[in-house]
Amino acid sequence: MAQSSHARTRMTAWQGAHRGKVVSAADAVRLIADGDTVATGGFVGIGFAENLAVALEARFLETATPRGLTLVYAAGQGDGQERGLNHFGHDGLVARVIGGHWGLVPALQKLAVAGRIEAWNLPQGVISHLFRDIAAGKPGHLSKVGLGTFVDPRFGGGKINEQTKQELVRLMEIDGDEYLFYKAFPIDVALIRATTADTDGNLTMEREALTLEALAIAMAARNSGGIVIAQVERVADAHSLSPRQVKVPGVMVDCVVVAEKPEYHQQTFAEPYSAAFAGEIRVPMGHVTPMPLSERKIIARRAALELRPNAVVNLGIGMPEGVAAVAAEEHVIDLITLTAEPGVIGGIPAGGLNFGAAVNTQAIIDQPYQFDFYDGGGLDIAFLGLAQADAEGNLNVSKFGPRLAGAGGFINISQNAKKVVFVGSFTANGERKFVRQVEHRTFSGREAFRRGQPVLYVTERCVFRLHQRGLQLLEVAPGLDLQRDILAAMDFEPVIEGEIKTMDAALFAEAPLGLRARLLLLPLADRFSYDAEQRTFFVNFERLAVRTLDDIEAIRAEVESRLQPLGHRVFGIINYDHFHLEPQIEDAWAAMVQGLMDRYYENVTRYTTSGFLRAKLGPALAARGVAPHIYETADDARAHVRD
Repeated sequence: MAQSSHARTRMTAWQGAHRGKVVSAADAVRLIADGDTVATGGFVGIGFAENLAVALEARFLETATPRGLTLVYAAGQGDGQERGLNHFGHDGLVARVIGGHWGLVPALQKLAVAGRIEAWNLPQGVISHLFRDIAAGKPGHLSKVGLGTFVDPRFGGGKINEQTKQELVRLMEIDGDEYLFYKAFPIDVALIRATTADTDGNLTMEREALTLEALAIAMAARNSGGIVIAQVERVADAHSLSPRQVKVPGVMVDCVVVAEKPEYHQQTFAEPYSAAFAGEIRVPMGHVTPMPLSERKIIARRAALELRPNAVVNLGIGMPEGVAAVAAEEHVIDLITLTAEPGVIGGIPAGGLNFGAAVNTQAIIDQPYQFDFYDGGGLDIAFLGLAQADAEGNLNVSKFGPRLAGAGGFINISQNAKKVVFVGSFTANGERKFVRQVEHRTFSGREAFRRGQPVLYVTERCVFRLHQRGLQLLEVAPGLDLQRDILAAMDFEPVIEGEIKTMDAALFAEAPLGLRARLLLLPLADRFSYDAEQRTFFVNFERLAVRTLDDIEAIRAEVESRLQPLGHRVFGIINYDHFHLEPQIEDAWAAMVQGLMDRYYENVTRYTTSGFLRAKLGPALAARGVAPHIYETADDARAHVRD
């Protein structure tokens, strides 16, 4: 368990000399003492308390205090120049930094790379979860996230430089399985942000683009005996805020600072305020201007071929954003659910300094809960950047010589998505990206293969997949010479088994790819097969969306064309994984199913891995006179088809 902070004692003494919680930024940051551990919330510029950072920097430059702070943050918080946590980038102000992403904070990055501070890079999701564990008084956070990467103590333990000695990550074994244990520590000061505070310190976030981990940080500081300082846009009278809208209760908040300038409380570092980012309005999705045909579009198109209807998707920043552009251009956005790690579910994600925000979302949840969803396998597929890959299928996106980007949410996402597609150009400014051994291991190919995770590596020249022996070359772009254009530009020889396919020529054409038809219009003929020896008819409805009466009739006609000529009844096994049926045609569907069963089947078993679909489809069939039981696996369905 983390030791208690002494900051609460300072706060009690300070409150004796002040009335009320609303104070100036300068007064609030005077509560921060030498050696304090300070936790900040934010994602790029969203939810970051810029005014508090400016005030703390001004105090340090004027008085040389506080000194020797430990700074802890989950997501990258900065604009790559001067804002955000760059205000902390002064010799003496910070002594230790534990951060999830470093690419947007060059001032801190410079200190870390030069060895002037102790510095760690831990996974973004782990740090957001660690705040909750600190709040709960737990000794730390136990997770498989980071195994086999640079965070694993066998490969560096997340330490960035030689100056950093303390081990924050420990390898543990439980029931024969390996885990990483991330040690907890007390939080002395929390710097968070909201939209409105009442005079009791209750906080609402109605104009914020995200809610992030503000509650977890505030609770961690409060339960560590620390201080919570909140920056807001406005103050309301006590008891005037709806309790349903309060995101951080006033009992956890010690000081409230009203932003002194509009630029200190922008919604993002690029947008003063967007009603769409706040969820006040939905924006019309008008005509989408197609991406120009380029290497970026070719890569995004090939990656988009891995999409499936009803998939829950995460897109990284940079090259992966092209997948969203292609999906919009090809009119398939409505077939998938895009998500972003700070808590976005659904909608269209924003890019650049607006990254993390989204329009037309279905929901915004706190960042730690999003990582619960991700870590537990909630993502069907993730599209992430490919900066450097090696012969074992390992990836580096976090450190290149003196340039420290950090992992952000990459490790959580790449390790736990059901399928991951890495996207990037084959070379970078003439430099090789496929090297014998990556400089920094952000993704472990060996760990991914061990857990059976499908992994693709997509470039404009070729496509690889993760193989037991490393990277296997699957496809090559039309017109390229294998030796000259692929193998000669790699530091290792990939696995080559069987025939190498040619990448789809449509990827390189100006005309639309026709992705919607490819995803939805899988010929019904490909969904049915018959085993004459077992008298078993297999039906694959996986990822099929049945939306109209015409869809039902087409399925009925196809089944009848297969079974009527047989002249005898058969057993049926039906895969309903990710199947979608519009509620208004459930009666017609059930009638069709019952009619086919009466005429052609001895017995039918159904299965889906989706508990939600089993709970929904089973009763819907039962209410219409069809045997309701739906099994969880194909093996169970086969085992019971002759019952």
